[in-house]
Amino acid sequence: MPIIALNNFKPPLIFRNKHINTIAPALLRKVKGVAYTRHRINTDDGDFIDIDRVSTGSSAVLIITHGLEGNSYKAYVKGSANTAAKIGMDAIAVNLRGCSEEPNKLLSSYHSGKTDDLELVINHCIKQFAYEKIYLLGYSLGGNITLKFVGEKGTAISDKIGGAIGVSVPCDLKSSSVQLSKGSNFVYLQRFMRSLKKKALYKIENHKVTTISKNEIKKANNFHDYDDLFTAPVHGFASAEDYYEKCSSKYFLSDIKVPTLIINALDDPFLGKECYPFKEARENNFVFLETPKYGGHVGFSNGFPFKEQLWHEKRIAAFLQEYSLGQNN
Repeated sequence: MPIIALNNFKPPLIFRNKHINTIAPALLRKVKGVAYTRHRINTDDGDFIDIDRVSTGSSAVLIITHGLEGNSYKAYVKGSANTAAKIGMDAIAVNLRGCSEEPNKLLSSYHSGKTDDLELVINHCIKQFAYEKIYLLGYSLGGNITLKFVGEKGTAISDKIGGAIGVSVPCDLKSSSVQLSKGSNFVYLQRFMRSLKKKALYKIENHKVTTISKNEIKKANNFHDYDDLFTAPVHGFASAEDYYEKCSSKYFLSDIKVPTLIINALDDPFLGKECYPFKEARENNFVFLETPKYGGHVGFSNGFPFKEQLWHEKRIAAFLQEYSLGQNN
């Protein structure tokens, strides 16, 4: 029953507010000392994926996947790259298609269940950089992709994959969609919708799409409407409901066969109750679920000004060292 019931995360009083702990690190945290080298992976479908590498000369690498509309330069990604370096690992920060400040070439881009691109990055890292061990870390949407990937692979997963971590993961996409539509999350939702609709309208125009209404896209005011209008049809799903059902990582957790840590704060404003997979963790000895009382969404700040390592980054380092690095170095 790998549910981690006790944790030492007790933030200052102001950061026990879930919205402050979600917003403040995202807007105010500055992470220094990350020197990326960019590499472009040209895909077989005529597109590309940009990855940013931090090399320490290690034979092990942490592959980091960002959240919705994020990129490798977000503070939480750079903080994770620094965390990898502190424990002697390289880092590869993935920019999902269309997220590297340059539109990708296809009408389709990325979504919460697009694990084939993560596998492509993994294979590139093995072939191009000769890594002997690979560890996966995903935040929010990237966490869902990460968990779904290791679950899909099950016992067939490469022996080079040493473990996986998901932070603030919407394990149940429908539940998260409903949660983000609540009035208390209006600011978050509008910020996401502005970015998503701008990209969708550009793609509809650029690719001369006649089957998707630009006016309907403009009217979409929640994730379900947007996913029903754009995400689902563009990426081969029958509807938003079909997309949520087929891509929610919760349904793949039972098949995970590598040490996997999920950190979901109980006060995460993005997650509905179905996003806390207690049952799945109890039934799979490879899945470790940690649910601190505080943390918000990809927050976990333990003071201001922000310390060099936030609480969740220390947990990431500890988990890698205990369950992965120690077994392979």
